[in-house]
Amino acid sequence: MGLLDDKIVLVGGGSQGVGAAIARAAVREGAAVAVSGRRREPGEALVAELSAAGGTAMYVQADLADAEQAKASVAAVVDAHGRIDCLVNSAGLTSRGTLLDTTPELFDAHIAVNLKGPFFAMQAAVADMTARKAPGTIVNIITSSAHGGQPFLAPYVAAKAGLAGLTRNAAHAHRWDRIRINGLNIGWTATEGEDATQRAFHGAGDGWREQAAARLPMGKLGQPDEIADFVVFLLSERSGVVTGSVIDWDQNVLGGLD
Repeated sequence: MGLLDDKIVLVGGGSQGVGAAIARAAVREGAAVAVSGRRREPGEALVAELSAAGGTAMYVQADLADAEQAKASVAAVVDAHGRIDCLVNSAGLTSRGTLLDTTPELFDAHIAVNLKGPFFAMQAAVADMTARKAPGTIVNIITSSAHGGQPFLAPYVAAKAGLAGLTRNAAHAHRWDRIRINGLNIGWTATEGEDATQRAFHGAGDGWREQAAARLPMGKLGQPDEIADFVVFLLSERSGVVTGSVIDWDQNVLGGLD
């Protein structure tokens, strides 16, 4: 449909999982896409895939836990294309920790990846947009756990809840600049990273996805390509004037009780 025709889109943490799905969807809808991340091999493989399919794509190596590298990833896109129109913050750290066993180091790691990196990537993107007096859109991938989450997600919840608040604050601050900023609270999703987390922290075996799906209302985990389509809609003009919304993209209903 060309929802993102001629748009320049940066997907932070876009080399795999939900980020990679968003990059594919954005290219399909006409955008030139940059993906950033720490791991060069999957990032370059994704760019090669997108380019082979006729898309315009580039890889930017960046550790998004580092504020300067997060800002530099935006600068690299502006250097290459002259501007940035859309930003997606999809990087996430999901390592486990409770209130009682989380170390300062683990807490700082979650804050760095899940909050500080997105903050400074947004800062750089909004600075470019406002300098050009041009509209833009930003989508932050958050989590349904930002509402509270499981006890073993304490530092993750703290950081992602901060990102939800930042999304609303920045959207309010820049609505007169015509910069729309929204967030997506995604639920349990079938990604490479979630597979690694389930195996590393919960002793899951090869059939964990099927077992998990059987316990969910819709009979399946969230799918990255479905999330990607929703993100593209939020990035596009078809989502109208919506800004400052943090949308629950999940099959469990907040506040619903059985």
